[in-house]
Amino acid sequence: MAGTPPRSPLAPEQFPNLPRIGGVSFSAVAAGVKYQGRTDVMLAQIAPGSSIAGVFTKSSTRAAPVLDCQAKIGGDSDAGAAVIVNSGNANAFTGKNGIEATRAVTSAVASALDLPETRVFSSSTGVIGEPLAHDRITAKIVELQATLDEDAIEAAAEAIRTTDTFAKGAGAETDVNGSKVSIAGIAKGSGMIAPDMATMLVYIFTDAKIERADLQAMVSELNEVTFNSITVDSDTSTSDSLLIAATGASGVDVTNNADFKTALHGVMKDLALQVVRDGEGATKLVEIQVTGALNDAEARTHGLSIANSPLVKTAIAGEDPNWGRIVMAIGKSGATADRDLLSIRFGDVRVADKGWVCPDYREDDGAAYMKQSNLVIGVDLGIGSGKSTVWTCDLTHGYITINADYRS
Repeated sequence: MAGTPPRSPLAPEQFPNLPRIGGVSFSAVAAGVKYQGRTDVMLAQIAPGSSIAGVFTKSSTRAAPVLDCQAKIGGDSDAGAAVIVNSGNANAFTGKNGIEATRAVTSAVASALDLPETRVFSSSTGVIGEPLAHDRITAKIVELQATLDEDAIEAAAEAIRTTDTFAKGAGAETDVNGSKVSIAGIAKGSGMIAPDMATMLVYIFTDAKIERADLQAMVSELNEVTFNSITVDSDTSTSDSLLIAATGASGVDVTNNADFKTALHGVMKDLALQVVRDGEGATKLVEIQVTGALNDAEARTHGLSIANSPLVKTAIAGEDPNWGRIVMAIGKSGATADRDLLSIRFGDVRVADKGWVCPDYREDDGAAYMKQSNLVIGVDLGIGSGKSTVWTCDLTHGYITINADYRS
């Protein structure tokens, strides 16, 4: 890349202090896969007996590591596990080379950590269509193994960045039947964000005890209202992967436990919104609340139509309360709508009510609201009880600059 873009104005002040997860250790190295002078490979070693679940992109051009993970994720095993991730090269659209590169990396990790190869999960992120120099990664496996540390999760988060302007992490501690359970997660993502599974790359770890099938069901459900409800640019990656490992180190069974599910939801939502906050060139975080739709699915369709509209997103970037573009996006979504029942608000500013501009709406009020960095756009269809919330960011010239120079 031509250079690292400036830190997003929506970024948190610092990487959070995440709880240590028993049964997981991390390491990161600079392998020179693409970037020079920065770490670009991370390894996570996971204790025997851990449950592993995940969700992945539905792209028809899925990368080799995604296909490999999908083939492995449904297996139950008491053996340990590992996750290895490289940035700088997506190992996507690379044909036979992609398969061989993935196998070379996972086999090397399996051998070094004495694991079944079926318990090594890999991800790659970066440029599409360039063969992965997997030998640069395998040459660093011994160093990765030697530097594994339970407290190195921030270093792992740094290593998986591409155009991200900050490392992303989120955690939680919750009480389950009188005992503490901890969750910690990291993510990368900034552009090519319009998931239909999970999104980008996300790795979550917990010391909770739960069977793989129950963990899979929980994360699949929560994914729909977190990672599957964000969009930066309407483009779905070839490499989107979310992996979650439950080590059971706490000894606390969280099967069907509402408190644990709430905590996991919070971590997943936090990470998802950090991705939007780091949207390439973003200056605004936008929450779109759709109510009154025919059903939840149609509410989501309307929400994504608004969130993905370049006209809506550029108006937000220009701090223009152009509610006519919201009307346009609703009309084109393909979901059920009635012009004369539609109501719109910007935050607490009522703009339109049942198909017409509110008599007390003042353009100055809308313009003043749009200057905020965190915005809420509310839309009520007035048709049924369907509702959905999606998150997006504005579209600025910074997005063009970053992506025009992406491969240079």
